[in-house]
Amino acid sequence: MTGQRLSFGGLVRADLRHNRASFAGVAVAIFVASILVTGLGVLVESGIRGGLAPERYTQVDVVVGSSQYVDVPEDMPLPLRERAPLPTDAAQEIAAIDGVESVVSDVTVPLTAGEDSAPVEAHPWASTALTGFVLREGREPASGDEVVVTAVTGEAVGDAVTLSHGGVTAEYRVVGVVDGPVVPERASHVFLTEERIAQLDPHGGAAQVLGVFTAPGEADRTAAAIREALPGVAAQTGDGRGDIEFLDSGAARSTLIAIGSAFVGTCILVAMFIVAGTLSLSVQSRRRDYALLRAVGASSKQVHALVAREVLSVAVIAALAGIAPGYLLSTVLQGAFVSGGVIPGDFALAIGPIPAVGAVLLVLGAAWGAARMAARRPAKLDPIEALRESATGPAASGLPRIITGIVFATAGISVSTVPLVVRGEYAAGASAGAAMMLIVALALLGPWLVSLSVRLIGSVLRRLSAAGFLAAANAAANSRRLASAILPIALGIGLGLVQIGAPAVIASEAAAQAQAGVTADLRVTAPAGLSPASIEMISSIPGVSGASGIAISSAIIDSLDFEGKVQRGEHVLQGVDPSSVDTALDLQVQEGTLGGLDDGSTVAVSTDAVQTLGVGIGDTVTGRFGDGMPLEATVVAIYERGLGFGDLTMDVEAVRDHTTTGLDAFALVAVDDGALDQVRAALVDAGLLTADARGQKAAGADAQSQQGWVNLVALIVILGYIAIAVINTLVMATGERSRELALLQLIGSSRRQVRAMMRVEATMVATIAVVFGVLVAVPPLIGMSIGISGQPIPALPVLPSLAIIGSMGALALLSLWVATIAAMRTRPIEEIGSRQ
Repeated sequence: MTGQRLSFGGLVRADLRHNRASFAGVAVAIFVASILVTGLGVLVESGIRGGLAPERYTQVDVVVGSSQYVDVPEDMPLPLRERAPLPTDAAQEIAAIDGVESVVSDVTVPLTAGEDSAPVEAHPWASTALTGFVLREGREPASGDEVVVTAVTGEAVGDAVTLSHGGVTAEYRVVGVVDGPVVPERASHVFLTEERIAQLDPHGGAAQVLGVFTAPGEADRTAAAIREALPGVAAQTGDGRGDIEFLDSGAARSTLIAIGSAFVGTCILVAMFIVAGTLSLSVQSRRRDYALLRAVGASSKQVHALVAREVLSVAVIAALAGIAPGYLLSTVLQGAFVSGGVIPGDFALAIGPIPAVGAVLLVLGAAWGAARMAARRPAKLDPIEALRESATGPAASGLPRIITGIVFATAGISVSTVPLVVRGEYAAGASAGAAMMLIVALALLGPWLVSLSVRLIGSVLRRLSAAGFLAAANAAANSRRLASAILPIALGIGLGLVQIGAPAVIASEAAAQAQAGVTADLRVTAPAGLSPASIEMISSIPGVSGASGIAISSAIIDSLDFEGKVQRGEHVLQGVDPSSVDTALDLQVQEGTLGGLDDGSTVAVSTDAVQTLGVGIGDTVTGRFGDGMPLEATVVAIYERGLGFGDLTMDVEAVRDHTTTGLDAFALVAVDDGALDQVRAALVDAGLLTADARGQKAAGADAQSQQGWVNLVALIVILGYIAIAVINTLVMATGERSRELALLQLIGSSRRQVRAMMRVEATMVATIAVVFGVLVAVPPLIGMSIGISGQPIPALPVLPSLAIIGSMGALALLSLWVATIAAMRTRPIEEIGSRQ
């Protein structure tokens, strides 16, 4: 048959029909990849279009607040963790815009109520116009000790309520009860006079949010006019009003975009490995078909086209089938991230067609790339050589592949040593990069390493038993096929150990620094924070030798990368009282002194940040405070314990002034000898919470916990995909050997002996995979551990690490056992005669 008379489409259909089992494995790998990418795409789209629906600002047309983002050159904007202040004349400028009927200011002051310290948010009475709250009984507040409550609280007019701000309590009389169309779920709300709000608010009652009422139908046009007139503000309508009402909405958006984007990239990389391995196994099982095509005159281009058409025919169906489960996966991931505190529980996902389209395109692109790689060998072989290889199997790995693998392995080991000389973000990034390089090296060198390992292990197995002899002989003859099963397992183990190990190393050292660096006796807190008045009250308690308020915030700092380009990164910012910090903390100052901190013009920097930012004593640190205001400070001290107490330390008043609440996170209290119980009792009587100071969490521990949760969810999903791929690969590889197993039985082996041989082989696969996986993870983890903690043995979580290694190893044993039973279902004589 000539090439012109051959129906290419008919050949593709016939190949798919006669190799259903082989292509089923490829379809499964692509189907799961489509599910993952679709689900992650929904998260990315939700970070762009999703958000929090407004609760209080439901009755106002436009809500205005300052932008909560800082632009980053050539990268995603960074969210601000504190409420950014509005321009002082914003209300007047907005009121002058055509279409604006009125402008109402709102301020939120955090309070607590009752013995259980339930969270309460206080607002000026005028802001009820934004919420739709109306008086059900009573009147509006007229003096500083009067309050209006919402109906859900259960108080009535005339009742006395106790509210605390920053640890200082005050009694108010209920003069009114309001009710509205929406019941806020996050906190209870009360309304005070504007004068009282100004007294409680550390920023003097300056407007945090503006509600703009417009003429009917003019909301969107007015919002656009506000954004044009005041470039530094955000003006939102509709559901977008929730982004300004809830400060955590912007952070959740950025988190979802970052998680989804990074996760998609990792999944596509893993999918490329897995689909390529599965497809390679599929192509290998049909090497006689391709050899025959080459022998009858098919060109390399035609073989490439045939494989690509076959794969894409299967991939389109599998990718489309994975779309609906992908949307379900996004809701599962949302629930997981909510459980870990990564995003708020009321953050709504945006469900649209873009993730599905993107997933199909990405997965089909990955499948096409895998098809090109898998078709290279059968397409480039000489026809005679193709027929020989169809009988004897493919030759060993080529020299260029081995050289490339050695280069990647050398680079990975070299990069693993970067944390020994570089600290901070670069060290963590280097370890992650080293792990990926070693994984790529393993993928390239895998067949050669498996062949070498099989020969070494086989020399021992041959002496143990007949089953060991058969397993060793088979493994030596089919090392490339074994590599297709071993490499995904090793990939899962290596990736898993690095994913859980790197954060664990950092968290362990941070906790150790936080514990060793506290010299005070007690850690004192209040539910919403401590005011300066509370710190003074604590200092006046008999037996207290020193009380130092600690403010915790963040800062976005500018630095230069290796190419001299400006980059911005977020750092934990700690505020301390320079006059009393020596009685509370030991940051292990290496240069300078913390006594030089004053009024926000000076800063102390950790040794990790020194390398990241490239600064030293006397240099200037520039950037933004957590509320977006400019930060410019001279470095007056460098300290060692940055993981435990944050990269930046400034005067507590300077940090406090740039927080939303204006309150300290906690106070560290030094107590005279023998007065501990007395002081503790006095603090409890004052309504404050006390704990052993040396048990405090590291600065930024919550963020590290959230990142650890993200890594865990990502790891579970990726390992789940790898597990499916491993099962898929082993079933395909074992199914291809059905005639071999049948022949063993026909020449005298019992079914029990054949199963024994497969058990030995499965144990060999699991052992080699575990060793390779651990070897991939060891260099980056040891390098990071030495660089961060000085210890050569990384502080890995024992049970999760054993769970990863054990589950992936057990997966190989179980999969081969099930696949062997399935391959031996047909009677040997029938299997031998089933195909040529």
